[in-house]
Amino acid sequence: MSGKPRLLSRIYFIRHGETAWSLSGQHTGRTDIPLNEQGEQDARKLASRLRVVRFTRVFTSPLQRARRTCELAGLAEVAEIEPDLTEWDYGDYEGQRSLDTREKRPGWNLFRDGGLRGESPAQISERADRQIARLRSLEGNIAIFSHGQLGRVLAARWIGLPVGQAQHFVLSTASISIVGYEHNLAEEPAILMWNVVSSELPA
Repeated sequence: MSGKPRLLSRIYFIRHGETAWSLSGQHTGRTDIPLNEQGEQDARKLASRLRVVRFTRVFTSPLQRARRTCELAGLAEVAEIEPDLTEWDYGDYEGQRSLDTREKRPGWNLFRDGGLRGESPAQISERADRQIARLRSLEGNIAIFSHGQLGRVLAARWIGLPVGQAQHFVLSTASISIVGYEHNLAEEPAILMWNVVSSELPA
């Protein structure tokens, strides 16, 4: 007699709220800066959507902008710190805007070139794949509070695309995206919802 089929994981990816650097367009990798006032307001709006979901596990990046978003969304008490959810390390390009970086390095593309003395696309892909392997071993709804570039890479790798394709998955601050599976089949990974921002959610 066959048992009940395993319920595969469904991942709710939440990008942190706005910061001074996300507003100005500066690359924010390992710099641990707080949410600004707008970021705090937007993070609170996430709670109305997330409180109706029963999560089996909650993970957050150790950086304060992600942890604070998790707290304001009402899930800090059950959250676990996961170092692999830290943002892409930009190396020497930290704090710069893409325009500034391209003035010094014409044609630069993060998803192809990585950060000088930071993480390469191969390294971020390895980190994302390691996290995905862990998530796929879990069941039920999983919440992840993390960062824009890492989230784009996770989405691409979830459906088997190379890191270079992650540039096409735009992620806004204080947004919710969901990845999982079609038909609850492990061989059918899918993006179920993408980049729904807190301003579109009920107050």
